[in-house]
Parts: sequence; structure tokens; C-alpha cells
Amino acid sequence: MESKYVLSKEEFIANEGRSFPGKTYVENLLKPVFYDQRDYLFEVMFEIHRAHVLMLLEQGILEKEEAAKILKGVEEVAKMNDQELEYDPHFEDLFFMIEAKIADTIGADLAGKIHIARSRNDMGVAMYRMVLREYILGLIKDTTLLLSALLEKAEEHKHTIMPAYTHTQPAQPSTLGHYLTAVHDVIERDLKRLWHAYHTVNRSPMGAAAITTTGFPINRDRVRELLGFDELVENSYDAIGGGDYLLESSTSLLTLMVDVGRFVQDMLQYSTREFGTIRVADPYIQISSIMPQKRNPVSFEHSRSLSSSAVGEAMAVIQMIHNTPYGDIVDTEDDLQPHLYRGYEIGSRVMRILYSVVRTMEVDQEKLRQRAKEACITITELADVLTRDHGVSFRKAHHVAARISKKVIAEKKELFELALDEVNQIIKEKVGVTLTEQNWEEIVSPESFVEKRKIQGGPNPDEVARMIEVRIDKWKQYEQQLENIWDGLQESKKKLQSTVFHVIQKGGLSS
Repeated sequence: MESKYVLSKEEFIANEGRSFPGKTYVENLLKPVFYDQRDYLFEVMFEIHRAHVLMLLEQGILEKEEAAKILKGVEEVAKMNDQELEYDPHFEDLFFMIEAKIADTIGADLAGKIHIARSRNDMGVAMYRMVLREYILGLIKDTTLLLSALLEKAEEHKHTIMPAYTHTQPAQPSTLGHYLTAVHDVIERDLKRLWHAYHTVNRSPMGAAAITTTGFPINRDRVRELLGFDELVENSYDAIGGGDYLLESSTSLLTLMVDVGRFVQDMLQYSTREFGTIRVADPYIQISSIMPQKRNPVSFEHSRSLSSSAVGEAMAVIQMIHNTPYGDIVDTEDDLQPHLYRGYEIGSRVMRILYSVVRTMEVDQEKLRQRAKEACITITELADVLTRDHGVSFRKAHHVAARISKKVIAEKKELFELALDEVNQIIKEKVGVTLTEQNWEEIVSPESFVEKRKIQGGPNPDEVARMIEVRIDKWKQYEQQLENIWDGLQESKKKLQSTVFHVIQKGGLSS
């Protein structure tokens, strides 16, 4: 087949090469994976080198002098600028390149001892988990911030009457504080999922080696401790073959972004000219390049699209791990891990944007209140009054309320515009009851409707205030938990580094 785009078979083979790796394989797989590894795994790779060598020393598998020399070489190579590293076809990946650089520093025989009782499998999974746990903590931090903004705004608007919607239609009066507390609660559950994902991720696979551990007398728990993991993935087959830490991290991110996207969709609607109840602050809007009257709520728009992007990254991970065999999938993980890191990074961007917008947005309280008086949305209270105060069966009371709402719609009025004598005529005809002026005023009042809904979880302002207070206390606990976990990880890094320097110095070598 002749073509200026298609080489002959002989020319193609000559261009590709006759040994591993072929040119196409290098350009389309090895190079991209190398640069992902360089950008994400460089630092944690050296942490694992340090912890593993220290454990080998403590277990008597390495002599003190050997360990000191190895650690000195590790520290020298760790100082290099990782962004200056370029793909080299002599090395399969970043791991082998770094091993060669350490060998250049301390000799191949000594450098080779770093890999005693260790495999690319357990090391790879450990690196992924160490990077991922920090991305999860970052999103936990930003989600916790958004929760604080929602509670702050809910407290500010616990008396702000608004319509609640079902099936996208005005349903019953509520308050903005009640609505925002509901949004808070959804996202708080997402935060709990993130915390659970963190604890699933923060478990050490080190010591599983290829998949069946090792014949060397290693101490897996010591490496776990040095690397700041909470627990071991005890079963070595599970440590290498189990990918659920990826799935849980993905689904936690996915759920959060879907929930946030639904909230953003509401905020975009409330920000429209037609709704006009939410005003995004000036730092978070853009003016049209040709229509100067427009205040485009681009912060919400970007949040919506970015949350969808994060969902896409999470779904990519789920699809990539789907139907992989239960065993070593490190090569698959090389390809899928960046999707997860990007998804979490995007998710954090969304949360930071929303935190700023929610804290600064303005609310047209009077317009919301007016909306809560329209579309017969207090009519439920009429049925309740007939049942609660006059003993009418609820089904009959509901029929009466439906008859009156149909009359309002037919006459293109609002419920509060009906004269009481018209209302009483219908009610008396159907159930033999007459309402007082006070009864009717309370029935058509959204404030009265909300005030009466003081059952636990309802929109009554006092009940909303109670819910907010409880949630603020829990928020403080989340903040302290995050601080403790983060400080613990940093302390583990410091202890690891100080132990390394202690071994180097005791070996008579300068750092």
C-alpha cells in the first residue's frame, strides 16, 4: 500500500527499532508516564528509600556503615532539581533512573542493596498512596472551609423567608437559612466520605514486596510508622492486588462534585435577571465584552464546569480499574493515578471558589419573601388548620385546599388576594367550618407558616439556629481533626529525616 503517510514495513521497522522500547512505545507511553512520575512521585520515592534503608539497618539486614553510605547517597541525589530530569530510553521509568543515579554516587553493589526485600509493586502502591493522601487532605481542607461559609450565611439568613421547591415548582415557604443548612448537611456527609477515603488510603503496603512478602526478616510496621501511615494493608496479596483505595477515593470525589454541582445550579438560577434573588459580589463576576449591562456570574459557571471535569477524572479512574485482574496493576496505576490527582486538584479549586462567592454574595430578602407569598405555597396550612383545629379528616381538608387553589389559579390571583367570605363559602359548603380573620391571615402568611414548622429539622428560625449551633461545634471538630492529621504527617517526615541524618553522622560521614 503506497502512501506518503504510510511507510513500508521495512522502513517502519527501521524507524521503530528492533529492540525494546520501540519508538512509538516510548513516545506514547514511557515518556508520558516518566513525566507524570517525575512531577508527582519524586519526593515520596526518596521518603520510601529512607524509611526502607533505616528498617533494613534496624533489622540487622544492613550494616551501619553500609546504611550510612546508602543514605548519604540517597540524600545527595534527592537534592537534584526534579524538573531538570528528562526521559532517557536507557531506563524503563523514573525509579530505575534514580536507582542508577544513586549507584553513580555510591556504587552499584551498595545501591542494589536498597532494593532488598522490596519490589516495584509495593513501592509503587506506597508512593501512590502517599501522594493521594495529601490530595485528599487538601480537598478535605477546602471542603471544610466551604462548610464554614454555608453555616455563616445560614446564620445570617435564618429569618430570610423563601420558597422551597419540589419538581422545580414552588412548594412551601422555608428560609434561606434552612436551605443552606440542608446544603451544608449534604456536603458534610461528603466530607465524611473523604475522611473515610483518607483512612482507607493511608495504609502501608510496604513489605508485601512483589505480592507474597519476603524471606528477609523485615519489620513492616516500622516502615509504616516512618512513612506516617496509620495502619498496614496486612495481607500482602491485598496490598498489591486491592484497588479499592482508588475506587473509594474516586467515588468520594465524584459524589462531592455532583452534590456541589446541584447547589451551583440553584445559585445560577437565583442569580438570573428573572429570579434576581442572589447577587454575586463584584470580584467574582465578569462584564460582557460587548454588552456592558451584564454581570455574568462566571464564578458559578466555572464551578459548574469544573465540578463536571472532576467527575470526569473520577469516572476515568473507575473505568480504567474496572475489569483489571486481581493482582499487580502498577502499570495500570501509572496511567490512572494522574487522573485522580487532577480530579482532586480541580475539586479543591471548585471548593475555594465557592467559599469566596458564598461568603460575599448578597441576597434580596424582600424579593425572596414576595416569592414565598406567591403560587399558593401556604395552602398546605389551610388543610392543616381544618384538620388540626376543626377535626376535619385530612383527605377532606386536602380537597378543600385544592378547590381554593384552583379558584386562585383560575382567577389569576394570589392566595392572600382572596376575600375571606369567598374562602368561607367554599369551606362551609364542603366541611361545614368557618375561618376567622386571624385564621386566614396566618394561613396566607409565609412567616406564620415557617414559624409553625418547629419540629426537629424544620425551617422555624429557632430550630435552624439550633441546627447551626450543633453543626458549628462539629465543624470545629473537623478543623481540629484536620490539623492533627496534617501535623502528624509533617512530624513523621521530620522524624524520618532526623533519623536519617543521625545514622549518617554516627557513621562518621558528613551530611
